[in-house]
Amino acid sequence: MTHIRGKLVLTATALAALALPCRAAERVSLTNGFALTCAHHETVEGRVRLYSSANASSYIEFPPADIASIETVPDPPPSAEPETAESTPAARPTTPAKLTPADLHEMLATAGQAHHLDVDLLASVVKAESGGNPRAKSRAGAKGLMQLMDGTASDLGVHDSYKPEDNVRGGSAYLDGLLTRYHDNLALALAAYNAGPAAVDKYRGIPPYRETRLYVARVIHEFNRRVIARQRLAQQEANSSSQASAGR
Repeated sequence: MTHIRGKLVLTATALAALALPCRAAERVSLTNGFALTCAHHETVEGRVRLYSSANASSYIEFPPADIASIETVPDPPPSAEPETAESTPAARPTTPAKLTPADLHEMLATAGQAHHLDVDLLASVVKAESGGNPRAKSRAGAKGLMQLMDGTASDLGVHDSYKPEDNVRGGSAYLDGLLTRYHDNLALALAAYNAGPAAVDKYRGIPPYRETRLYVARVIHEFNRRVIARQRLAQQEANSSSQASAGR
């Protein structure tokens, strides 16, 4: 568990886990006013299971009384689906520019400090957007490490999206602005980063686009993985330090 600008990431993760199906989705309205999207549902031993994917091992249960309604969410037409570099690997240049992991980490750390964003969050976005390839380009025209469209890049003062430092600076500023817009709701900010704020505002939540839902799930999963690994390493270092002190 970690914090981003005062908000618990785990809260966004718990909601996003069910908001990210891998096939035709179902929208589940709860009696408490919340709405979730799952891949499919079934009733098991008197409780309703909502599956986040086709894999039956990933689900959450509710008593039937908590379910107000369940309806099928149709996929949008192909033209409405946003594209990312990861979804269109053939569009990437074959020869990436030289960028070491240390260089990238330093860029992300600098940008994260400037915008109060966790470096592991930025690293997770970069991994989902470009796989760390500074020359990545999607069929839609998004470019660079954080896949900036030309119009967005221009608004952010980025003159060359293929220049790693500028791309990371612009992408971080854009994500910072989206987190502010959506009151630090990480899932909504990531959905807007992928599909655009207009789509998030139109659907009043994560848009029913398969690519966007998978994208949000992918980034949050990677972010939590990195945070857990970081916490474990810190604990191991603390234990080693304590053992060394005790042995003196």
